[in-house]
Amino acid sequence: MRVIGFDPGLSVTGFGVLEKYRSQVQAICYGTIRPPKNVALPERLKHLYSEATKLIKIYNPDVIAIEDTFYQKNVKSAMKLGQARGALLLAGANADLSCMEYAPRKVKQSVVGNGAATKEQVQFMVQRILELKELPSPTDASDALAIGLCHLNQLIGINL
Repeated sequence: MRVIGFDPGLSVTGFGVLEKYRSQVQAICYGTIRPPKNVALPERLKHLYSEATKLIKIYNPDVIAIEDTFYQKNVKSAMKLGQARGALLLAGANADLSCMEYAPRKVKQSVVGNGAATKEQVQFMVQRILELKELPSPTDASDALAIGLCHLNQLIGINL
């Protein structure tokens, strides 16, 4: 099974592609999508959608795992994050992929064992679980890998 995880954002969206074969999970690739900063919101969303679509075509995942929205005090920021998530979900839907959503606390609990873990703790555990030589960075990318790992953990019902 191949999963692509997304940590959505309008400034930086992390992505991570994981493949599970039998009991082995490996990172195929990870990185970030950075929409241009000095363009209108629709153009940023178009860029995010276009890049996500390219990744889906290149890596041919079986499913998308994406971080769900969480409560924010700033309504405007929450709306923008929701729009970024929508662009990613649309890219998945247009590729006829299932899109699974996971709350940030659930992702942290699944990967670190603590729903209140820091980004650095998540980054460290992702490196350990996937046996990467270096810490996956930036943290947007390691978060995306963690979201993918969370999805795989849900499938097998145990932590990796």
